[in-house]
Amino acid sequence: MPLQLTFDLPVRTALGRDDFYVSPANGLAVAALDTPENWPDRRMLLVGPEGSGKSHLAQIWAATQHGTVRAAATLCDPPPPPGSAVAIEDCDRIAGDRRAETALFHMHNMILAEGGKLLLTARTPPQHWELTLPDLASRMQSATTARLLSPDDALLGAVLVKLFADRQIAPSAALIPWLVSRMDRSFAAARDLVRTLDAQALAQGRPVNRALAAEVLDSRQAGAQ
Repeated sequence: MPLQLTFDLPVRTALGRDDFYVSPANGLAVAALDTPENWPDRRMLLVGPEGSGKSHLAQIWAATQHGTVRAAATLCDPPPPPGSAVAIEDCDRIAGDRRAETALFHMHNMILAEGGKLLLTARTPPQHWELTLPDLASRMQSATTARLLSPDDALLGAVLVKLFADRQIAPSAALIPWLVSRMDRSFAAARDLVRTLDAQALAQGRPVNRALAAEVLDSRQAGAQ
């Protein structure tokens, strides 16, 4: 079958509260984010693997608190108003960047000193970040942590449904549990699998169904051997 001309169309990611599936793998973290009035020192660190929903939850939390979401690497931008609720994402990714570490240190202190709330996100706990600024490392390590765990079957299936929906793909209901039982069990694997299925379906002019999914999974298994 000849390959079709394809276009790299933007993926519209749904980030509303109704788009986030709560399961035992993330329920405790969601409950913690729902009650910021109970946070020690008005701050919380949200830790979870790539693709586990940290950015989605940060957007939800910021919306409910009438706050903003910032990337740790852009904290040299103008500071938020006093008393703001701020979510700072990817704090672990700035390790070794002295300028960014210093900016996060000052932003952290300023937000809390002015009565604001602070949500920090990272892929791993702070003791694994290898921060070079000791004062920042101590503040990060003393923050209360909420964890997003590896996905159970229900959560992995919900993630697949959402990833397909973000790409305007509506696979059959039977395809989701079939994929869950055969794919690598991680959020990153789910994202990569949906992206590959979308690309192959467009290139070959085929629907996203079990036959196409079997070909993609078989190809990956053969490549891994």
